[in-house]
Amino acid sequence: MPRDSARAKPAGRRWPIPAAIAGLALLLAIQWLLADRERLAADATWRPVVAGACAVLRCSLPPWREPTAFALLERDVRPHPQAGNALRITASFRNDAAWAQAWPDVVLTLSDIDGRPLGARAFTPTEYLGNEPPSALIDSGEGAVIRMDVLEPDAGAVGFSFDFR
Repeated sequence: MPRDSARAKPAGRRWPIPAAIAGLALLLAIQWLLADRERLAADATWRPVVAGACAVLRCSLPPWREPTAFALLERDVRPHPQAGNALRITASFRNDAAWAQAWPDVVLTLSDIDGRPLGARAFTPTEYLGNEPPSALIDSGEGAVIRMDVLEPDAGAVGFSFDFR
């Protein structure tokens, strides 16, 4: 009997090791979130978790990037009002992503009657807005009106399309 009583430990001394293991596991999970936050923040499932952790731990996240979430609302092509050999292309778009994201580059592609591309050009936010964007990010649901001036193409160019990158 004395052996059994020697083996029995008081109940109060059993919690330090499991608590230490749980604490270390929690620290490891936080370290993983912080170290891999850029990749995790690019995933719509993980972004709210990482954003919450970064709000508490005061770390930064890269802007959300989802170019396919920009929706083209209107577009128009007219002769340029001051230049006889140019076109003025105006359009409006909206950020339909769940979060704010960086202003996109807009790729304008001119095509022929069969839809074959004749030429393309990427416009930066400064070029299509006429000056620097009002902020680094365009908020979710926010829209913008853009304008691009291009030289008038051959008569074979009858179509144009926009792509956000």
